[in-house]
Amino acid sequence: MATHVFSICAYKESPYLKECIESLISQSVASEIIICTSTPCDYISDLARSYGICLYVRQGRSGLREDWNFAVETAVKEKGAELVTVAHQDDVYDKNYAKALLNAYSFFPDMSVFCTACNNIDSEGKPIPETAERIKRILRLPLRLRRLSDRRFIKRLVISFGNSIVCPSCSYNIPVTGKPIFRNDYSFVTDWDALIRLSDAPGRFVCIEKPLISYRIHQGAATKANILNHNREKEEEEMYRKLWPGFVSEFLMRFYKLSYRAYD
Repeated sequence: MATHVFSICAYKESPYLKECIESLISQSVASEIIICTSTPCDYISDLARSYGICLYVRQGRSGLREDWNFAVETAVKEKGAELVTVAHQDDVYDKNYAKALLNAYSFFPDMSVFCTACNNIDSEGKPIPETAERIKRILRLPLRLRRLSDRRFIKRLVISFGNSIVCPSCSYNIPVTGKPIFRNDYSFVTDWDALIRLSDAPGRFVCIEKPLISYRIHQGAATKANILNHNREKEEEEMYRKLWPGFVSEFLMRFYKLSYRAYD
């Protein structure tokens, strides 16, 4: 069985980090857990110490590409990980997440990316009805063809009309993906760009259409900041231009922007 590690990316003093840690500790199938940060502080150190979790600090300026690659690299180097979940500090993982991941790997050891459906919750952990996730489920339908989910056409289809894969639900099979996984300078669509690259490479995308993660939507999220400064719109338009001719990308972007309303 492959070694799986939850590598939590912690940033400053998130009030949700403790809940994220406890959801990983409570997994029905135990996995290693580490915390990685580029913003060391007593709050993160105290939580790591209280739960007996190894804390690793990256020197240098914070950035998605650098922080996420550090989380992956550290899990591999320090814990011998083959499967790495870059866990987001604001989110909560279902107790059967690791079990589902390892089960999927046992059937499809060639998978490069594992992902799941999600529930959306607010700052207090209450469910949020969300149209965008229902649309993403439709876009992910091709991945139900498991025997064909290693084909470039299938992998591209699920990310061509928008990024239907929920980033914090993803785990990466490092012997298949190679390192580094994230090879761009984006500050928002880092994962989408990586998925486009991985869709061209050998490996299977495996999706479990069960909400095995609760994705937190709140005003302090990086997503909200990227909407306010229009960076999300700018970078997502670039993704569409990579995938479609100009007039098609503009048409699709009009609809994709409707998902921003979740942060109003």
